[in-house]
Amino acid sequence: MKIKEQKTGKVNVLMINKSVHKVLREYLDEDGTRDEEYLFKSRNGNNKPLARETVNKMIKEWTKSFKGNYGTHTLRKTFGYIQRTKYGVSFEVLCKRFGHSSPSITMRYLGIDDKEVNGILLNEI
Repeated sequence: MKIKEQKTGKVNVLMINKSVHKVLREYLDEDGTRDEEYLFKSRNGNNKPLARETVNKMIKEWTKSFKGNYGTHTLRKTFGYIQRTKYGVSFEVLCKRFGHSSPSITMRYLGIDDKEVNGILLNEI
């Protein structure tokens, strides 16, 4: 599915895995949401999407339940960190996924510093 990013105006491709697809299909079948409607609608009765700020507030409230203080930006960065460390996804691929203009921006975004970069020199091969 192609979506247009509200913040940047760039077109992005959204793909979901089988587990998410199954749950989403069940939700849509039960909810009756039509193709022309937003999946996450504003509650004020019009066909508008939830605002980014509203989603952030909802996530912050949810994470308080386990004594966390996280928002949408934290989840986005955590996604990148896990993709990089657990699955070995390259900075170039993460750069494209995040819509950054260069891998160096992605490195900075994920908090990669000189200490980590220089640390690879200590690995024995």
